[in-house]
Amino acid sequence: MFDLARQLLALGEQVQMFTGYPTARVDADLRPITHSRPWWTLLTYARGLLPPPVTGTWWAQQNLDDFGPWLARTLDPCSVDVLDALAGTGLEAGRLLHRHGRPWICGRASTHILTQKTLLEEEHRRWGAASPDFSRGIDRCLAEYDECDAVIVPSQFVKRSFAEQGVPAEKVSVCPYGVDLSTFSPQPKRDERFRVLFVGAHSLRKGIGDLFDAVRPLVGRGLCELWLVGNPTPDARQVLHRNADIFIEKGQQPRTSLAWYYSQGSVLVLPSVEDGLAFVLAQAMACGVPVIASTNTGAEDLIEDGVEGFIVPIRDPAAVRSRIEWMMDNPERRQEMGVAARHRVKGFRGWEAFARACREVYLKVMSPTTAR
Repeated sequence: MFDLARQLLALGEQVQMFTGYPTARVDADLRPITHSRPWWTLLTYARGLLPPPVTGTWWAQQNLDDFGPWLARTLDPCSVDVLDALAGTGLEAGRLLHRHGRPWICGRASTHILTQKTLLEEEHRRWGAASPDFSRGIDRCLAEYDECDAVIVPSQFVKRSFAEQGVPAEKVSVCPYGVDLSTFSPQPKRDERFRVLFVGAHSLRKGIGDLFDAVRPLVGRGLCELWLVGNPTPDARQVLHRNADIFIEKGQQPRTSLAWYYSQGSVLVLPSVEDGLAFVLAQAMACGVPVIASTNTGAEDLIEDGVEGFIVPIRDPAAVRSRIEWMMDNPERRQEMGVAARHRVKGFRGWEAFARACREVYLKVMSPTTAR
């Protein structure tokens, strides 16, 4: 949303931003247009630092329950032509705008919440972990999908999930995310080691268990090493513990350092069971690294199978391992894939294309009588 706001400003639009981030965590160039409601965000962060680990959604839901009404109290509906609100945040403000004849957009980064619930509950049962808590928030999201004027999603995979749940296809617009090419570009690789890279939350949702099953035989034979960049999540604690001997933990890294970590990889692997359009795919591609991603990551909107990388089924470690072995056996083709990946994302025009696509949706839902 920060990148979207910045690009809309560059396109000459007037923008206000409302966020739960503390102002100090907002990009400096966006602070003049930002309204912040940080209290529950800070409390949620502080709670995460204390034992025992947070396993439910109570804190996150309290944050949304506070933020939504605050947004409705804070914005001036008479000065807003259209509201673009992330799913879970816009219900009260959207209803307010409708009373004033103004439209609002629901931005959903993940699959339809009922699809997400099914996939994640299945995955947690598969690995013997407690099911995620969807007891709160579903009714709110369903109301947003129903009442908003349009839903913006990042990939065809996500759009299909809405269609499968009965949301009219014409209500859902696909606006793929961009990537900052000034931040993500190839860096020198420090060695010739074949290295599998995973970037993101070490969670069951991201397919971390299948990744371990795929690479264990390869690491055991000394054919590659596995780097994890990001933070572990409580649901995957046991899986991570059982496989601690096969990966090198690099921890969470600042965005400005990620290009170096991507560039140390021979391939990025992301076997997620549920992902709207994973940022890490385009970021790795911008660094000249080919990707292996599951069908449920939105990869079809970024790569052509066999050109910039490979798309594999979910929950199929054997397929992941086969593609990694192919890349090991075909180093020249792998390098060509990396070049093709970099070329592909350069054609996305960074975040500008995303902003232009979103603006087209805004214009589509705006009433002809609404002043722009």
